[in-house]
Amino acid sequence: MRIVAIIPARGGSKGIPNKNVKNFDGKPLMTWTIEQALNSKLIQETYITSDSHQILSIANDIGVRTILRPKELSNDRASSESAILHALGSIKNQPDLIVFLQVTSPLRKKDDIDCAIQKLFDDKADSLLSLCRSKEFIWEKSDKRYTPITYDMTNRCDHRNLKNIYYENGSIYIFKPEILKKYNNRLGGKISVYIMESWQKADIDDQDSFDHCLLKFKKYNPVIFGEKT
Repeated sequence: MRIVAIIPARGGSKGIPNKNVKNFDGKPLMTWTIEQALNSKLIQETYITSDSHQILSIANDIGVRTILRPKELSNDRASSESAILHALGSIKNQPDLIVFLQVTSPLRKKDDIDCAIQKLFDDKADSLLSLCRSKEFIWEKSDKRYTPITYDMTNRCDHRNLKNIYYENGSIYIFKPEILKKYNNRLGGKISVYIMESWQKADIDDQDSFDHCLLKFKKYNPVIFGEKT
């Protein structure tokens, strides 16, 4: 089975200028995700798709394949799915499985990517996403009314007895190419999940989330790189 990683990393960013190449613990932010893909034992090839020649140059120096993305697929309105479909059209030997990794969610343990791939195999699934479990007192708003959705406010409990809520942490998506082409979506068919730890929830889109993610990255370095604490 041919498994490839595709990492979208466009040049523009409103929240943080040049976010994907911004220094993150000594390296450009994008470099950590690229290296995590390269360290996978199951991924045969890694591609970066970008409209930025600077990003493509950095990726090329690291040793991954690069795909120049058209500007019309690199603006705020363009979906990641459109970028991946374009990338697929540029890959000569078509993959059987795509591992889609977001640069803005770098809090992956050393074996997370391979464990997620194996989970998809074990579940005989067509697609997979990574989730983080959270136990929080969460409310929702509907028709100007707020109501709790994770607990009964008339019988308040402690955190251990809250309903489990799961967040997409944006870290790992895996899918068969035919799923993407059929649904124009990274998820479809039989969907499996890979559960990651709560500290691995990260989506860098502004300076606050960048700083918060960096603090967690430094704190959990031994876990991320597989070193003994």
